Amino acid sequence: MSQGLPYDKITSAYAGTIVYPPKGTYGPRMQQDLQLVLLHTGELELTIDGSRHAVKPGQAVLLKPQHQEYFAFAETQESWHRWITLDLASLTDEEQDYLDKLPFSMPIPEALNTMTDMMLALQNDYLRQDELMRSLGYSAFQMFTARISLTKQQELHPSVVAALGYIRQHYMEDIALHDLAGAAGVSPEHLVRLFHVHHQMTPIRYLWQYRVLKATELLSQSGLSVGEIAARCGFKTAFHLSRLVKEQTGSTPSDIRKAAWGTAN
Repeated sequence: MSQGLPYDKITSAYAGTIVYPPKGTYGPRMQQDLQLVLLHTGELELTIDGSRHAVKPGQAVLLKPQHQEYFAFAETQESWHRWITLDLASLTDEEQDYLDKLPFSMPIPEALNTMTDMMLALQNDYLRQDELMRSLGYSAFQMFTARISLTKQQELHPSVVAALGYIRQHYMEDIALHDLAGAAGVSPEHLVRLFHVHHQMTPIRYLWQYRVLKATELLSQSGLSVGEIAARCGFKTAFHLSRLVKEQTGSTPSDIRKAAWGTAN
C-alpha cells in the first residue's frame, strides 16, 4: 500500500468538519488532492465524472485527484461530514493509476474516526505542512487502504488467506518465510508469487507492516514502554521498532504517542 503512494508525495495534510443544511450542494469542482470524506449524518449523492454514487451515513469515501465532483446533500435533514485532505506533489502515471484503482467507499473504521478527531484537535497548534500533520494524514490513508484489503480477503487465493491468518495469530513470534509457506500449504517461492499478485509485496514485508500497525496501536492505546511494545510485536529491539515505525508512518513512536494522548505542543 505504501509502495503505491510514497510518503514523500504528501506535501501537507489537514482535516475539516461541516454541517450542510437540507438541499445543500457543493461544486462542481475539479478535485486537486486526495481526500477521505466521512459522512456521519444525512445523505450524500456524489457525482464523479458524470457517474452518481449514493453515500449513506457511516460510510467513508476516497476522492481522487483529477476528477470532477458535485455534492448534493439530503433534502429533508442536515448532513454532517468530516474530511481529511492530503495535498500531493506531482504524481507519476503509475501512482495515479494506483489511486484510481482503489475502491470508492467502505464503512468508517473507528480508528479513522479517532485519527480525524486527532487531526482536528492538533491543527490549531501545527501547520498543515508540519511532519506530524502529514504523517497523521498519511496514516489515515493507510488505514483506509488496509481495511479495504481486509474486507476483500474472500477474493484472495486460499493460500494467501491462510498466510494472513497465520501472521495475525503469530506476528509476535519469530516467523520465517518457510513458516508462512507451511501454514499456507505451498512452497515459499509460490507464496512469494501469490503475495506479489495480491499485495504487491513479499510475505515478509507484509509481516513487518502488520507488526508496525500493531505497534502503533499499542503506542496510542497503552502505557507500555517502547521496549515492551517491541517485544510484544516481534521486533528485535526498541531501536528496530522505532526505525520501522518512522519508515512506514513518517512519525517517531514519541510523535505517535504524544498525538494520541494530546500532549503535543
